[in-house]
Amino acid sequence: MKQRKPKSQGLAYKRLPRRALILGGLQAAFIGGLAARMRFMQVDQADEYRLLAEENRINIRLIPPTRGRIYDRNGQIIGQNSPSYRIVMVREDAGDVEAVISKLSELIPLTEDEVERAMTEMRRSAPFLPVTLADQVTWEDISKVAVNAPALPGVTPEVGMTRQYPRYEDFAHIVGYVGPVSDYDLSQIEDPEPVLRIPRFQIGKVGLEAKQEISLRGKAGAKRVEVNATGRVMRELDRQEGLAGADLQLSVDADLQQYAQARLAGESAAAVVIDCETGDIRAISSAPSFDPNLFVRGISVADYRALTQDNYRPLANKTVQGTYPPGSTFKMITAMAALEAGVIGPGNTVYCPGHLKVGSRRFHCWKRGGHGTVDLGLSLKRSCDVYYYDVALRTGIDNISDMARIFGLGVKHDIPMSAVAAGLAPNQAWKERVHGEEWLVGDTANASIGQGFMLASPLQLAVMTARIATGRAVSPRLVRSVNGVEQPSGAGEPLAVNRTNLEYVRKAMFSVSNDRRGTAYRSRIISDEFRMAGKTGTSQVRNITKAERAAGVIRNEDLPWERRDHALFVSFAPYDNPKYAVAVVVEHGGGGSKAAAPVARDIMLQALYNGTPPLEAYPAADRERIKEQQKQLEGDRRPKARPPQKDRA
Repeated sequence: MKQRKPKSQGLAYKRLPRRALILGGLQAAFIGGLAARMRFMQVDQADEYRLLAEENRINIRLIPPTRGRIYDRNGQIIGQNSPSYRIVMVREDAGDVEAVISKLSELIPLTEDEVERAMTEMRRSAPFLPVTLADQVTWEDISKVAVNAPALPGVTPEVGMTRQYPRYEDFAHIVGYVGPVSDYDLSQIEDPEPVLRIPRFQIGKVGLEAKQEISLRGKAGAKRVEVNATGRVMRELDRQEGLAGADLQLSVDADLQQYAQARLAGESAAAVVIDCETGDIRAISSAPSFDPNLFVRGISVADYRALTQDNYRPLANKTVQGTYPPGSTFKMITAMAALEAGVIGPGNTVYCPGHLKVGSRRFHCWKRGGHGTVDLGLSLKRSCDVYYYDVALRTGIDNISDMARIFGLGVKHDIPMSAVAAGLAPNQAWKERVHGEEWLVGDTANASIGQGFMLASPLQLAVMTARIATGRAVSPRLVRSVNGVEQPSGAGEPLAVNRTNLEYVRKAMFSVSNDRRGTAYRSRIISDEFRMAGKTGTSQVRNITKAERAAGVIRNEDLPWERRDHALFVSFAPYDNPKYAVAVVVEHGGGGSKAAAPVARDIMLQALYNGTPPLEAYPAADRERIKEQQKQLEGDRRPKARPPQKDRA
């Protein structure tokens, strides 16, 4: 009897051919589609894919960001990006390179150095890469090349962007300058951004340009390009623009800055103006200055030598980098330390016979015959040295040093400028640590009148004066806003000093400028609403021997320039409602009352009147001289046409 299969097995047996057909059909369709695609790629598009596979690759190339601009507080441009015209040559398109360069030199001026450098770059570069023949050429030169293009194969005029400083010398020490990235620059950066390796890419070298480099630089964009095996760009696939650098607005007033530079002309000097309300630096001038545009593409050897060999050191920023013995401008600090320590009161007196004997040594007053009996007010008004020798020995150097720091001396202020110095407010521990020696009472006597180890920059002296004027810890602010965002104010909190003691010092400073026997009376401000308080200072740069003192100290005018005393003056105005504080240092200028005080008074008036002040603000005896001076300075401040700078590296 024939055995039957189970029903379930029969059903499974019947379904098997259908599944196989479906699976086979799918496999056949997939294989057919793959074969068709392979045929399309290998036959129909064989040439295109062969080019991509064998010769081409995709590169990502950076797009340099637009550098941020720099403005003064009123929106005047200080640092900008300007078109830079250049002439480039592609060697493979030029044919006879030397012949083409010869023709080009008949149209535009080419120096031997420019030609030699271009030839060297061509020899080590791919033949299709453009090489710069002449940089920063004029529009007229570009036009000549364009008109004669058929006779100049491979030569093309191009336009790029370069940094330009339209205020020239006025802001050189503030803004600094940019230049091409060097190997040294790269070595100083732990992880250099790829954009820094773009040929001729510019970064800040000194000054604000360097200190605010990250903000000003921005972020690079990128583009994808298709290049062949030799590096030639075949086409651009896509592009993503970068982020432009931040625009900076400074606290500096360009017109006041220009006036200060003009007023300091002919001197090796520095001047700083600080807004007492906000800490804004309204002017910060170092003289002589230099044209920062010379450095953008490389300065010539002759120009650089002229700057470095100048005895007045135009490259040095004397406002923050230069430190000087503050001389008698430091006496307010010694007075405040003595008052706060309870060593003296405003009515306590000291007798000045012209010297004070400390141990076996005599410390002399600047007035050989002495000042007689003086109190705090008279000591500042007449700048008696013996008074401060005496009170300093009773106060102690540590108290004086601490007071100096409260008023901003011996402190490195945080502003984005190069080589900002901390100065020095020494104490006993400092001398032991640095010199390995014990502090002497003679050191205290010297420090009390701003001599010896004591050092301060013009910026620090301006900060000190602003703090005396306001009783607040005013801090300097150079950058007012970044991309329109206001930066923190430098107004500061109240100082930890007795306001009554501070008022004693302020009144004495007022008498310096407004009392007939004050050392700065000749440089006073007549206008009642703008009365000025100040203090003169003279710091020695040489030792006066006992023999010279006995025979009579040689006048500064009779000494070589480099051996003359430094002249200093600090001031604030108006006295009743301080608006500005000014500090001026004239290197080897002699007496502060003669060399520094008139400059500070003129700059102060320019700031207070926001322009040329009326002659009535000056003492009557000075008005004719001031009138002529104003005419001369106005002429010096007019914009002058400057020739375009050539690449002279």
